[in-house]
Amino acid sequence: MEQALALKGTKKLLNAWAFYDWANSVYSLVISSAIFPIFYGALFRVSGIEKVTIFGGEIARAPLISYVTSLAFVFIAIVTPLVSGIADYLGNKRKFLKFFCYLGAVSCIGLYWFSLENIYFGLICYFFGLVGFWVSFAINNSYLPDIAYPEQQDRISAKGFSLGYIGSVILLVFNLAMVMRPDVFGITNDGEVAEIKAMKYSFISVGIWWILFSQYTFANLPKGYKREGARQHIILNGFKELRTVWHQLGENVRLKRYLGAFFVYSMAVQTIMLIATYFGEEEIAWGSDSERTTGLIISILVIQLVAIIGATVTAWCSKVFGNIRTLIVINIIWAMLCVYAYFLQTPMDFYTAAGFVGIVMGGIQALSRSTYSKFLPETTDTTSFFSFYDVAEKIGIIIGTFLYGVVAQLTGSMRNSTIFLGLFFIIGIFLLTRVKNKD
Repeated sequence: MEQALALKGTKKLLNAWAFYDWANSVYSLVISSAIFPIFYGALFRVSGIEKVTIFGGEIARAPLISYVTSLAFVFIAIVTPLVSGIADYLGNKRKFLKFFCYLGAVSCIGLYWFSLENIYFGLICYFFGLVGFWVSFAINNSYLPDIAYPEQQDRISAKGFSLGYIGSVILLVFNLAMVMRPDVFGITNDGEVAEIKAMKYSFISVGIWWILFSQYTFANLPKGYKREGARQHIILNGFKELRTVWHQLGENVRLKRYLGAFFVYSMAVQTIMLIATYFGEEEIAWGSDSERTTGLIISILVIQLVAIIGATVTAWCSKVFGNIRTLIVINIIWAMLCVYAYFLQTPMDFYTAAGFVGIVMGGIQALSRSTYSKFLPETTDTTSFFSFYDVAEKIGIIIGTFLYGVVAQLTGSMRNSTIFLGLFFIIGIFLLTRVKNKD
């Protein structure tokens, strides 16, 4: 253990930790945001149906994937604190990181066999892909205080984000080339549409990339550190820590009010990030299937590029105007975008929306976390507080994706759900006005 502890702060260990972003970010971009939503919609279009029979009832494609996503985050919100408590006691975080990494990667590969005839297996793979990504992501984040000193953490965290962005864009561009020109890669229409088959190969490429590049991280990260002192209720310890944080919030009114506002508007933000491509795939008049595929992936790339600019501009605004005022303005823009989304018709409409989403998406994510960090008490267990923050975010995703699916199912249109999400931003704005920007 002393040898592992001695490595803290060294360049090799820091780079190994940051490199996991390079390994797993391909899932977030290629699977969650780009290729899978397009593939999912294409399966229904090719089959000429809008609904499937599952669990004894008929359900449309949009509510179905929304409900499965919501259920996955219920599982994630429960499992993450459990894993945290057990790993803290046993000191074997790396084994848990490996397990959920491989679970997510193998599930991505399993998406190759996703079909409407094999819908249960496909949804299970989608479900565990989400679980593997988000739980391994949380475990890797928890390593940060173990491998870096406080003065190094901002820099290496930013480096991880950059590596993840670069790696995921590289693989996405390769997958885009494969989908748009399958003949160049030897993919032909032999009983299955070549573009759909290329998308399936993309899922395999994500799984292989994830497993392959994570090995550098696994080879250099310490196995984990046991907490000192006697431990009771090992399995439920993570939940006990969350309960402790909840009680401490009662003594910090500003932090409690901020968390309430964050929970509400984050519910809408995360839901939009998860379903934006499904919305664009179903509601926009793209023309041909190839134009739809190209347009959606270009939109995702636009969002990724603009998000970096948005985060930078937001950071500057927060210094000049303060965090809370800046967050209020960003929420106002989000609310306006929800109304605008209701009227989207053409690809240019969607590109315009993607540009604005990129600006506020990068800004609201970066500023929300840094604002939370600033509002924390000076002498506290920050790991437990950030665990609480992450669980609050996941619960918000559960509620947001579920309600989005309900509204889409009851009204028969995803457009109505965008207006519904806009209400959460309006409530978030009101709640933010009750938070003091400074003591």
